[in-house]
Amino acid sequence: MNVSVQSLSELVVERVGFGIFVLDRDLNVLMWNRFMQDHSGLAAQQVVGRSIFAHFPELPRVWLSRKIESVFQLGSFAFSSWEQRPYLFRFEHDRPITGGVDFMQQDCTFMPLMREREVVAVCVTISDVTHVSIVQREREEALLKLQEYANRDGLTGIANRRFFEARLGDEFTRWQRYGGDLSILLFDLDHFKKINDEFGHGVGDTVLRVMAQRVAGVVRAQDTFGRFGGEEFALLLPCTPLDDAMHVADKIRRVIEETPVELPGASVSVTASLGGAAAREGVPAYDVLINEADAALYSAKRQGRNRSVAFVLAEA
Repeated sequence: MNVSVQSLSELVVERVGFGIFVLDRDLNVLMWNRFMQDHSGLAAQQVVGRSIFAHFPELPRVWLSRKIESVFQLGSFAFSSWEQRPYLFRFEHDRPITGGVDFMQQDCTFMPLMREREVVAVCVTISDVTHVSIVQREREEALLKLQEYANRDGLTGIANRRFFEARLGDEFTRWQRYGGDLSILLFDLDHFKKINDEFGHGVGDTVLRVMAQRVAGVVRAQDTFGRFGGEEFALLLPCTPLDDAMHVADKIRRVIEETPVELPGASVSVTASLGGAAAREGVPAYDVLINEADAALYSAKRQGRNRSVAFVLAEA
């Protein structure tokens, strides 16, 4: 059986699992392989000899024209990844709709076709990388979720201490550079050990979750609310003077106190003590703010609990 090299080449071009089409300098189609036909629904005889935009007006005309022209001028390959431009043609894909992509994701290669050192046409290949893109997106989403979980307290779902201190460090650096206001609140639930002793740790955990939800419902989106450990919580208040922070502290204290936590066979009343501190000239580091808020918190406890106290230098 004698098969010419040319016929073999044509057979390969027709049967390969990626798209191949050729454009001249005026962006007229010179070749259109089976992949392009199957995914576009247009046979070669419908496309060849006409502008690529005749059947595909939705193509990025300016971008594609520049890409092809650069290959003609430089005589070198050009590329486009799905990460830069998800697709060139709006081809359907055969991946599950749960993949989260509307059209086939494509890598494109632009290859100069030379004759005596002159570029006479550009061959464009289209590779279906939908599966790769879906897997990568799923991996990135999983990493984001892991990062989010790493920043969250496992019991209450709010920020953990590590994340809170990182945010406080960032805001303190911003305050050092630009000035303005910055306050923090520390608070804990009064006599929480008695709740655990009387009702059990399961009820204690429920109380912590309910209190975290209540407080999260009254703080601003730009604030960072976190669990410092045990029954102690912290609230970072950017661009907030101490007086305003103490108004927030009173709001938190009321939302904690006003409604007992109702559980099967138990109604648990909860109060909280709060301490506040603010950045000011002479404070060298953000951990000083934590220590000052903690000092104010213990002052609130000494004064009878269920109250809010602001740190003042006289307490130092």
